[in-house]
Amino acid sequence: MLAMNYRGPYRVRCATKSDPVIEHDGDAIVQVSRSCICGSDLHLYHGLVPDTRVGTTFGHEFVGRVVEVGPGVRTLKPGDDVLVPFNVFCGACFFCQRELYGNCHNVNPEATAAGGIYGYSHTTGGYDGGQAQFVRVPMADVGPLKLPEGLSIDDAVLLTDAFPTGYQAAEMGSIDEGDTVVVFGAGPVGLFAAKSAWWMGAGRVIVVDQVDYRLEFARRFAHCETIDFRQVHDMAIHIKKLTDGLGADVCIDAVGCEAAGNALQHLTGVKLKLQSGSATVLHWAINSVRKGGTVSIVGVYGPTFNFVPIGNAVNKGLTMKSGQTHMHRYMKPLLQKIEKGEIDPSFIITHKIPIDQAPEMYKTFRDKKDGCIKVVIKP
Repeated sequence: MLAMNYRGPYRVRCATKSDPVIEHDGDAIVQVSRSCICGSDLHLYHGLVPDTRVGTTFGHEFVGRVVEVGPGVRTLKPGDDVLVPFNVFCGACFFCQRELYGNCHNVNPEATAAGGIYGYSHTTGGYDGGQAQFVRVPMADVGPLKLPEGLSIDDAVLLTDAFPTGYQAAEMGSIDEGDTVVVFGAGPVGLFAAKSAWWMGAGRVIVVDQVDYRLEFARRFAHCETIDFRQVHDMAIHIKKLTDGLGADVCIDAVGCEAAGNALQHLTGVKLKLQSGSATVLHWAINSVRKGGTVSIVGVYGPTFNFVPIGNAVNKGLTMKSGQTHMHRYMKPLLQKIEKGEIDPSFIITHKIPIDQAPEMYKTFRDKKDGCIKVVIKP
């Protein structure tokens, strides 16, 4: 099969790779019909996620058709079209029983650090991902969701990560009626977080970024205010000036470990890797939110330490929530929003490409060229 193949930082290629096979009774083999390049894939691409091994296939957002199942699979059969949540989870452990699917304890040898994720390094289990023509799906009875009749395949692939992750980001903010919500990052997750904040009662939504076309897209898609941080000398002071001196009620970090905006953070976190990525947005969020406010973190950071102003968070009495998205909590409720016409997730897709163009598209996406918001691969 053709698959994306990681060869080291800043080096990916499309190559022939052995087809996946059934390894356990509960496995399924899925022929991929759509997959995505996610902003968090760029962290892998840049070598910022520990234990990303040469030969890995990225891609934690994918939908496809079942072509083979193991003898233990009861809910799926060949020919079923499925959307596959990015979590690999067992459905039975301590965490899964509490709907903490992103923390499953049975699918990752490094379970104390993370749950299982497709195509996201050996830190999250070493599973190959869906930027390929075929993919092995473990625990096939509990993970995949059959594609409902009439659901667009492009909407479906956005239910495998970006849309639910943005929704969980807003939910973790515990937004009250009339709250001011600041979302850092105008990528797909930030856009969905901003959209979701309105559903949860926000009175004001502000999106922060530095790329003109992304800010304009945020205004069109999420009907929000925007801030170009290149024009801001001090983010915390700026946000307080916009909020009667108090600060935002909720701040959402939808950027993660490659945040721009502070040269020292970028040097120590991205270039020298002395910390687990640039903590610029964590500083902005903690310092811009009001006392007693909430900081929600869905941006990706590695499992090592960061230079974070935890004293400010303690003294301000902040609530901080974070985590990988517990996908099965959200897939069906958000599917209903699509079916009711409340949102068109595929609106954010700007590029559709065959798999052999993916290496070049990684560069386009990284450099924020050609109006790129969301890339869909058609293997």
